[in-house]
Amino acid sequence: MLMNMTEILSVAEEQKFAVPAFNIGSGVILNGVMDTCEKLNAPVILAIHPKELAFMGDSFMEMCKDRANKSPVPVCIHLDHSDFVPILRALRTGFTSVMIDASHLSFEENIAITKKVCELAHPLNVSVEAELGTIGALENNMEGGGEIIYTNPEDAVRFVQETGCDTLAIAIGTSHGLYPAGMKPELKQDLLSEIKSKVSVPLVLHGGSGNKDSEIAEAVKRGITKINISSDIKAALYGQLRKTLENPKLREPFDLYPESVKAMNEVVQQKVELFNAQDKAKYYQLGK
Repeated sequence: MLMNMTEILSVAEEQKFAVPAFNIGSGVILNGVMDTCEKLNAPVILAIHPKELAFMGDSFMEMCKDRANKSPVPVCIHLDHSDFVPILRALRTGFTSVMIDASHLSFEENIAITKKVCELAHPLNVSVEAELGTIGALENNMEGGGEIIYTNPEDAVRFVQETGCDTLAIAIGTSHGLYPAGMKPELKQDLLSEIKSKVSVPLVLHGGSGNKDSEIAEAVKRGITKINISSDIKAALYGQLRKTLENPKLREPFDLYPESVKAMNEVVQQKVELFNAQDKAKYYQLGK
C-alpha cells in the first residue's frame, strides 16, 4: 500500500522502530528490496535520488507505484537529497514524500526554501523532509554532505516551527558513503536524545552504513524513526556481480543477477531486523 512519510512514520513512532529507506536506482534493486520487505512483513521507504530518477526516467516511477500499490506492506516513495527543481518533477510524477536538502545554505535560507517546498507539497498530500546540520561525506557520492556540522537542538525547534516540515534529518556524527578501514565513527547519542525531547516531528538518520550495529540500535531506541541505507546494499549487489562477471559465458540478466540480488537481500534483511521493523506491517490499517 502506498503511503506518505507522515503516515508511515507515525506508526514507527508509536511502536518504537525505524523504517528503512533503501536507495533504489534500478528495477533489480527495487524488486530485491520489495521481495525481502514483503517476506519480513516490514514497512519500507523506496528512496530515489534525483540522479537515479534522471538515469531511470519517469517511467521508473510507474513501476515503483505499481509495486507499492500491489504490495501487502506499507510503502513510501521518497525523493532523496534534492534541491527545488527536481522536487517539482517529483510532485508531478507521484512521489509521496520529498526531501529538500538546503543544509549547505544559511539557517535563514534553509528555513525559507523548506517552507516554500512545504507550501507546495502539503496540499498534494506529499510529506517533506528537511535537513539541519551537515551530514559528513567520505567519498564522491550522490547524497552530498561535507564536514560534519552537528545539529543545534534550539535551532531544530525553531526550524520545525517555522517551516512546517514533516521529518527532520539531523547530524549527530554519521557520514555518507563507506567508512575507510580503521575509522571508528561514533554517534552523539545524548545530542539525539536532546533534539528528540525538543521537537515533535520524526527524526531521520542519514549516512549510517558504517556505524556499529549497537550504535544504530541505540539510536532507534532514542527516537530515530527513519534510517537511510544506500552504500551497504549496493556494495553487496555489485561486489557479487563483479565476481559473477568473471564467467565470460554469462550474459543474460537473469543469469547474471540472482546471486548478486541474494547478497543484497541478506543486507536488506539484516538492516530491517536491526531497525526492529520486521513484522510491523501488522500495525498499519492496510486497505482501509
